[in-house]
Amino acid sequence: MIGYLLFVTIFVTVRTETCTGSCKDMLQGFLTGQASSALATYQIEALKREFKSFTGLIEESMNTFKVKVKADIRMKDLTRNGSVVYTRWGKKTCPSGAELVFSGFAGGSWYSHKGAAVDPLCLPRDPEWGIYKDGTDGAKAYVFGAEYQTYSYNVPPGVHDHDVPCAVCLVRNKSVTKMFAARKNCYKGWELEYRGYLMAGYYDYAGGSMYTCVDGNPDTLHGGHASKDGKLFYPVEARCGSLKCPPYVEGRELVCVVCSKK
Repeated sequence: MIGYLLFVTIFVTVRTETCTGSCKDMLQGFLTGQASSALATYQIEALKREFKSFTGLIEESMNTFKVKVKADIRMKDLTRNGSVVYTRWGKKTCPSGAELVFSGFAGGSWYSHKGAAVDPLCLPRDPEWGIYKDGTDGAKAYVFGAEYQTYSYNVPPGVHDHDVPCAVCLVRNKSVTKMFAARKNCYKGWELEYRGYLMAGYYDYAGGSMYTCVDGNPDTLHGGHASKDGKLFYPVEARCGSLKCPPYVEGRELVCVVCSKK
């Protein structure tokens, strides 16, 4: 009985805000011995109902709290042990330590189209289709294959007019990847994914382009050595003036690296 009275005393404390009016009168009567036996029984049953309701609220709150804690822990794990994806231009495979998502064909807009999209695409070898109508008709955008345009520059070596492959790669336990132009090595705290040459569209063509890091040891697509044009990748060289020389050198081709960081 003493233990139960102690429980009632504690319960009175935690229920002060919600137990008002007749509830408080019942509690006071029970604790001071002023209530009759029948009334005391009724009061005890009422307290039990109040306690059951109260514990139900506590249980619901605890479950909500547990779900939130688990979600927070999962989010921290994903951030700490996350994954990032990048495209390795000019290669069919991914570097050691990266997982191949798919190997495909580099493509994009025609080099001289005024409305050309600037970004290159890595197109899969197993395309799927939605609603379509074969044949060129109506107002459309276009996507073409891509070719190296290196002529005698030998940068990258021996691939002029060859079609360009690409590979989409996934690296785990990393938070970000970044292409650094004019670098052969990653900065401190970054890990090398691949290194190559900076390439873009020819400066005098109407179609826009993006600077892209093409692997320094490029692959080519089988049967793709023919000048059919499309999206064209040219080496990028430095031009002095607003670009400071030194450290840059007039007419020198630029390299690049793609790096990742935890």
